Amino acid sequence: MSTQTLPEVDVRPEGTDHTGDDAPKMFHYVRKAKIAESAVMGTHVVALCGEVFPVTRSPKPGSPVCPECKKIYDNLPDGGDGGE
Repeated sequence: MSTQTLPEVDVRPEGTDHTGDDAPKMFHYVRKAKIAESAVMGTHVVALCGEVFPVTRSPKPGSPVCPECKKIYDNLPDGGDGGE
């Protein structure tokens, strides 16, 4: 799964819902601009599904994604590449 950059709604999966071994059960889509701030400052981000959490991990290829976040993300308008 690759991350797409959209003009106003930049998102990428970030983890919550931790398992006992501290590995996230699933990752959520959050605004890209907030990821670094959360990771450095410990501030909370709001996922597309409404979940609020601090960013603590980055997803790896094949990581499970929150189904609600994915549904919302898939229905967002395409960012386009400015091509005519």
